[in-house]
Amino acid sequence: LNAEMKTVLIYSGGLDSTVLLYQLVAEGHEVSALTINYGQRHHKEIEAARRLCARLKVLHEVVDLSDLTKLMPGSSLTNRAVEVAEGHYEEESMKSTVVPNRNMILLSVATAWAISLKADSVAYAAHSGDHAIYPDCRESFADALDAVIRQADWHEVQLYRPFVGSDKGKIAALGALLKVPMEETWSCYKGGDLHCGRCGTCIERREAFYLSGVEDKTVYASSAPRLDDLIVNEWKLLP
Repeated sequence: LNAEMKTVLIYSGGLDSTVLLYQLVAEGHEVSALTINYGQRHHKEIEAARRLCARLKVLHEVVDLSDLTKLMPGSSLTNRAVEVAEGHYEEESMKSTVVPNRNMILLSVATAWAISLKADSVAYAAHSGDHAIYPDCRESFADALDAVIRQADWHEVQLYRPFVGSDKGKIAALGALLKVPMEETWSCYKGGDLHCGRCGTCIERREAFYLSGVEDKTVYASSAPRLDDLIVNEWKLLP
């Protein structure tokens, strides 16, 4: 993106999208943040998004699409009757966290707002570590959707996805450089008062801080496994 462009950011309140939010602000872009309530059980991420946008004085809208849960009964993120799997994202069980076509839905809503605002782009923080189980985070998906978004209106909007070739460790390192209060972001899929430390997204979060050498200030539940145990038993990506 060129400096001082107007962009709509798909903003969950999680680690990745918060680092992207801070990067866009630091680069001088005019940012409008969009958070979608799609019935996710981890709705604490919406509260985190509100707090962080207020701190940065960024325009923030929350749109309620929670009725989508009726159409996605198989995902543990939108159906409380389906248990959230624990363990590393490489495990087959983690596919239960997939919300069908989520990114296309979120990006479609964001594109409509971006066109209304006469914004230049829609940004989202998909990264390379998402690809294994989330098809709508792949670079090929993003490329195809970018082409479609550009055709959605006479006012052309592009898709901006700067992290699509990066892993979460690099994102955590960037967050540290940007002085992002990453401990205030929310990742855990379980929807408890504290990060559980054992679901796929918590393990990925802990792995990112470890691999980047950045201190993890996240407060985890007392039942969370020790970091050393995770390295031995779960983190298959480590040498």
